[in-house]
Amino acid sequence: MTISSNISLQPYNTFGIAASARYFSAVRSIQDIQELLHSIEYKNNKHLILGGGSNLLITKNVDALVIKNELKGIELIKETSDHVFVKCAAGEVWHEFVMWCINKNYGGLENLSLIPGCTGASPMQNIGAYGIEIKDTFYEMEAVHAETGELKTFSKTECEFGYRESVFKRKFKNQFIITSVTFQLSKHPVFHIEYGAIKQELDAMQISELNIQDISQAVINIRSSKLPDPKKIGNAGSFFKNPEVSFSVYENLKKEFPNLVAYPLENQNYKLAAGWLIEQSGLKGYRKGDAGVHVLQALVLVNYGNASGNEIYNLSTHVLQTVKDKFGVELEREVNII
Repeated sequence: MTISSNISLQPYNTFGIAASARYFSAVRSIQDIQELLHSIEYKNNKHLILGGGSNLLITKNVDALVIKNELKGIELIKETSDHVFVKCAAGEVWHEFVMWCINKNYGGLENLSLIPGCTGASPMQNIGAYGIEIKDTFYEMEAVHAETGELKTFSKTECEFGYRESVFKRKFKNQFIITSVTFQLSKHPVFHIEYGAIKQELDAMQISELNIQDISQAVINIRSSKLPDPKKIGNAGSFFKNPEVSFSVYENLKKEFPNLVAYPLENQNYKLAAGWLIEQSGLKGYRKGDAGVHVLQALVLVNYGNASGNEIYNLSTHVLQTVKDKFGVELEREVNII
């Protein structure tokens, strides 16, 4: 474990924002983390935990110790007649972990294929796509307390999962360093193909006998056709959350905008498609300098080359205000702003 100073963070955030960290350390084991907690640099500075840097917008140089989580390893810890319990280290690339599970025919994560980032970030914001969220397969996770160095195990209940939310984004923000996540996956998977364009894509693929490999490939095809590759153009995936509104608000919007895209929720509220709201506000493909709204998916803000974090943040503010002016609906940023 080493600690370096004045390190560029441009390679470590998918927006490709040029910024530097006062201190930087990559940790590859629980022992590395515990050792780091005793360092002068850790005790005398703020700290930022960094995984894949895919849900992050850096707006300034980071006057802190940036801790890059590089813990690796995947293991089957137990199984029953119906389920397997797979433990994945926090630094593993999420999509590679999903592919590992799919290749072994462990079901539950196939709808979450091609989501950028590392496994450790998945429970932090309860990542989700195409009708599935992490909470649906989450079993438990381990994390080191950032002050005591104690390794603690969290159950699903203790994580307090919500829509793109968990206790680690609120009450326990910056208090724990996630080291591993364990998932309960199915040997007899139930297919979820009703959400979005999965069924249409499977029809186009001419699939006769459905399996999780086909669903994963359909999701990959859809995401690849709509979402920009961070290796080619800087972005952090979906920048905004889909807003939840009451039934009465939904009814009023539906009367004024008959083509409104929305999904009913169990609590009688409706979730609106933020991408549709942004597109209908005339912002799809909008660009100011090198900061832009993607031409194929309005949920995604992009860095066309040399945009600063502040320029992208200002663009997001413009999107929020424009949507509010047109629909009276307040969007919320999904990415973490530094």
